[in-house]
Amino acid sequence: MSNRIGIDLGGTKIEGVLLTSDGEELVRHRIPTPGSYAETLDSISDLATMLDPSGVLPLGIGTPGTPSRRTGLMKNCNSTCLNGQPLQSNLETVTGRGISLANDANCLALSEWTDGAARGMGVVFAVILGTGVGGGLLVDGRLVEGAGGVGGEWGHIALPNPNGRELPAPRCYCGREGCMECWCSGPAMTADHLKRSGSTLTPPEIVDLAEAGDPLATTTIDHWLDRLARGLSVVLNIVDPDIVLIGGGLSMIDAVYRELPRRLLEHVFSDEVAASIVPAMHGDASGVRGAARLG
Repeated sequence: MSNRIGIDLGGTKIEGVLLTSDGEELVRHRIPTPGSYAETLDSISDLATMLDPSGVLPLGIGTPGTPSRRTGLMKNCNSTCLNGQPLQSNLETVTGRGISLANDANCLALSEWTDGAARGMGVVFAVILGTGVGGGLLVDGRLVEGAGGVGGEWGHIALPNPNGRELPAPRCYCGREGCMECWCSGPAMTADHLKRSGSTLTPPEIVDLAEAGDPLATTTIDHWLDRLARGLSVVLNIVDPDIVLIGGGLSMIDAVYRELPRRLLEHVFSDEVAASIVPAMHGDASGVRGAARLG
C-alpha cells in the first residue's frame, strides 16, 4: 500500500500528516484555521500540496461535523461556516484529488483501533473534548455512522439530570439548549469559571490553579467532571463499550482518568464500569492519523 495523507480540520487549527502504510509519520504540519469557508478550502488545498507535491495521493479529511446523506451538504459543524456547504465536492475540485471525509471523532476511533490504545478491540467509543464535544463509535473495526451520519454524537444530547444551578440551560450553537457541548467543551469550562470567579481563563490555566489548591478553580473542575460523567453514563448504558478513548485538548487533564470511573459508577445502570477509560495513545495527532486511514 502507498503512503497516504490526512488532514484534521479543527476549530482553531488545521493539521496535516503524510503517513506510510505502516503508520510512520513522514511529515506533519499545523496551521491556524481561517475564519471563512473560502479561506478554509484554500488552506486545505495548500496543506495537501505541501504534504504531497505530486498531487496523486488520495486525501482523508476529518471534520467537526458530517455531510448529510440526503444532500451532501455539511451539517452539525461547530465551525459554522462549514454548515450547508458541499465541502467534499468543493475540496475535490480545488485539490484535484479523491477525498474521503469523516467526523473527527470517527477518525480518532479509527486511528486508535488501527495502531493505538484500542488496537483490535471490539466496541470502541471515542470522545473529543476540545473546542467542541464529539463522539465516534467503531464496532469490530467498522465505523458506525448510522442512517443519518450522526452515530455517536453524544455532544448534542442534553445534560442529564440538571440541577438548579444548571438551569436555565445555556443555548448551543445548534439551536438547542443544554447540550453536552455547552457544559464540557473548553469554551464551556472557561465560561463556567468566569461566572464563578469573574476571571476569563483558559482550561490549562484553570487546571493549574486547581492543582495548586485554588478553591474556585477546584470547584470548576469538580462540576466539569460531574457533568462529563453524567453525559457519558448515557453512552455506557446504551453502547457498553470495551474502551472509551479521550482525545482533544482537555484529554490531558489527569483528573479525567483518576476520577471518571468512580463518578460514572454513580450514574450507570450497572454494578461496575467495565470500560477502560484512557487517553488517545497518539495524543492530539490521533485524529489526523485516522483521517489519513480513511478509505
